[in-house]
Amino acid sequence: MTWSTRQLAELAGTTLKTVRHYHKLGLLEEPERAPSGYKRYDVRHLVRLMGIRRLTDLGVPLSDIPTVAAADARSTEVLRALDAELAANIERQQHMRRQLAAILEDGASLDLPADFGAAAATLPRAQQDLLVAYSSVLTPTAMSVIRDQYTRPRDEVAEEFEHLPADAPEDVRRRLAAHLAAEVRAQRADNSFITDLDAASRRNGKLTRSVVTQALITFYNEAQLDVLRHLHALLEQEEADGGADGDRRDGKGEQDHSGDPDPHRATPGATG
Repeated sequence: MTWSTRQLAELAGTTLKTVRHYHKLGLLEEPERAPSGYKRYDVRHLVRLMGIRRLTDLGVPLSDIPTVAAADARSTEVLRALDAELAANIERQQHMRRQLAAILEDGASLDLPADFGAAAATLPRAQQDLLVAYSSVLTPTAMSVIRDQYTRPRDEVAEEFEHLPADAPEDVRRRLAAHLAAEVRAQRADNSFITDLDAASRRNGKLTRSVVTQALITFYNEAQLDVLRHLHALLEQEEADGGADGDRRDGKGEQDHSGDPDPHRATPGATG
């Protein structure tokens, strides 16, 4: 007993179009034809078609099916490569699920880089955009340091900086800079790259500085940028003097860098 193309497709759980495609690729042998001109398939065609379907269900590319079906030494390599690819896909999907869970269950923001969770979800939009820009150039280690800063309870000064109005008076700007300088000193004790963009970057230095510069100028107002200039001046002066004295810790004796055109020299994580 023989079957038509449509009957063969039904028996194998596939479509007429798929059977014809396998013929075109040479995966399935063309059957003999009846005097009427119709194809006549037998059980050998059914077994072959079921085998092809089995391999495609496993994810074997059509181009590799002849090799795998031949069960030679090369077939094992193909299957191992396929297994590795599936493992990578599973890991990627699990990572995606973890991120979705953080959004659905923990209230993490869609606008923040992955793995930030809900730690920075309450930040102003400009601050969130800044973190996204940083994630394009900073190393995972540098981003994890910044993320850890946002997981800790936020003090009033950090909140004040994030919501600082553009017309904030000079004394407020200097006070914030002095406070942030103390935080940066503590951070540098454990992370030497905290004020070194070259060490914190996964791109070339020029590209990293262009991204950080544009991000700061775009997402911080003039008062916030001025705080970062004062912060850099404090740190720079301390390095020049070989350490900070009490006056400089209070912001006294600071060099005036209010006109400094390079606010990006301050550490990206300084305000965490």
